[in-house]
Amino acid sequence: MTGGDRDPDLRGVDLSVRDTELQELMDDPACDPRALDRTFRRFAVVNALVSGWRAVWRTHVVPALPPSGRARVLDLGCGGGDLARSLVRWAGSDGFSVEVVGVDPDERAIAAARRSATRGVTFRQASSTELVAAGERFDVVVSNHVLHHLDDAARVAFLADSEQLATGRSLHSDIRRSRQAYRAYALASPLVSVGTFVRVDGLRSIRRSFTVPELQGVLPAGWRAERAAPHRVLAVRDA
Repeated sequence: MTGGDRDPDLRGVDLSVRDTELQELMDDPACDPRALDRTFRRFAVVNALVSGWRAVWRTHVVPALPPSGRARVLDLGCGGGDLARSLVRWAGSDGFSVEVVGVDPDERAIAAARRSATRGVTFRQASSTELVAAGERFDVVVSNHVLHHLDDAARVAFLADSEQLATGRSLHSDIRRSRQAYRAYALASPLVSVGTFVRVDGLRSIRRSFTVPELQGVLPAGWRAERAAPHRVLAVRDA
């Protein structure tokens, strides 16, 4: 853990630019598997508090669903599967029939996701490129906290694959980097981070993430960057 990871007062932490050299602990193939599994499970709590996806479901996903109310949704980089499960739950409560496929190239993530099976959700170990090659198509393609993990080449490929996979809308949500986001997370995360990578990796994620102008500047033609609450940025494209 670096000094910046510990410090809610931001001393020594430069948030004026993305820190793409930082590596998150859970991205290390040799990380503690028990801590990783606890981290995947704890994401359900953390994302419910900070991701803002309940509002994004209403404002950005529902309007993109087919008029029939039946849809196939893809969650790219699904991690422990909490977003995929939430999407099915929200769809059911709002009167939609949605099948969600959650994919992640990391077998550790898929193993964790499958331990909390939910009707209407399928988890598969796969990359977006493999889905494109297989001719898969979905009404809506989403992701949460994926963009900041990707280098320039990987991000370009990921977004291109998303375009190919979505017949309707592509919607990728991530953290919006700011001093306020970093300070708030540093103060609150110890409440849910014991025995996990949640605190260290969350702070590093913020430092790796985009502001709205930064994201807009690297998005391909046809994509738009939007500000969302709390401390969120969205990359959106309509087919």
